Amino acid sequence: MSKHIEVLLHASEAPLTAHMLKKQLSLSGKELTHALTLLGKRLDTGVLCLHETASGYRLQIADNYSALIQRVFPQRQERLSQALLETLSIIAYKQPVTRSDIEHVRGVTLSSSILRQLFDKGWIKEDGYKETLGRPALLHTTPEFMDAFGLTSLDDLPPLPNMTSINAIS
Repeated sequence: MSKHIEVLLHASEAPLTAHMLKKQLSLSGKELTHALTLLGKRLDTGVLCLHETASGYRLQIADNYSALIQRVFPQRQERLSQALLETLSIIAYKQPVTRSDIEHVRGVTLSSSILRQLFDKGWIKEDGYKETLGRPALLHTTPEFMDAFGLTSLDDLPPLPNMTSINAIS
């Protein structure tokens, strides 16, 4: 079964969910887990690795080959602005948040272009409204955000630093 999973992952343009793999291959949860473990072990000796994201499983080139890929296929790395990263971090760690929540944390007015970029990338979405004056939209991260940053869940985010020790330094 691990070879069947590998074939499907190679053929797919997007990550495949455990539900889809179980359904298409008529596997139980335990059988799928076993097959994925076998596939992961088999791939460990090669150039590909099995990677789980919020959207499912995918094959990707092992991290230790990234320098070679960058050297042979130099691509202009997309630069994310400090403001965009700050905004995205606030949404990821404090979700659901409103635009005014973000402005309060950052201490500056939030540019519409930053939110537009995050919406265009599919990294954030509006989901619900805060029960307050004006009913502002609540912002959340999406599975595409998780995939882009290699996360399976928000629990995979690095821990926030201890802000009291940082404030003592400055």
